[in-house]
Amino acid sequence: MALPDMHKHRGFPGRLPGTDFQFTLRRANKKGATEIIRRERYADRRPADRRADAGFMAALWAYFGEAPFERGNLDAGRLSWLFGREVVPAEDPFDPASYEALLRINVDVARASFPEAFAEDVTGWDDEDWEE
Repeated sequence: MALPDMHKHRGFPGRLPGTDFQFTLRRANKKGATEIIRRERYADRRPADRRADAGFMAALWAYFGEAPFERGNLDAGRLSWLFGREVVPAEDPFDPASYEALLRINVDVARASFPEAFAEDVTGWDDEDWEE
């Protein structure tokens, strides 16, 4: 059985440096893309989880900016922590279970939630540190 087509965002970091927080997939799921859902972020989330969210947002901003982007090999679990707030559908109708789904950054909400991801000199997010 052939794997579904999945765009690979070359150069996008595979994970948060020094952690096991995954940002991308290596290959498509043979059963199809995992559905992106809106996950609630509560105030008592661990600091490591918050850093992963901020790191992923910084990577999205550095790689895509304000342009719409295809979901491709971006991790559905990591996207789900931002979906419906900082990352929103860029097309209607939107298929949350498609590797071809188009998304975009809701810049105003993202800047308010993760101001460190938009800083000119984002300490700790150097391109050389990203693990592909």
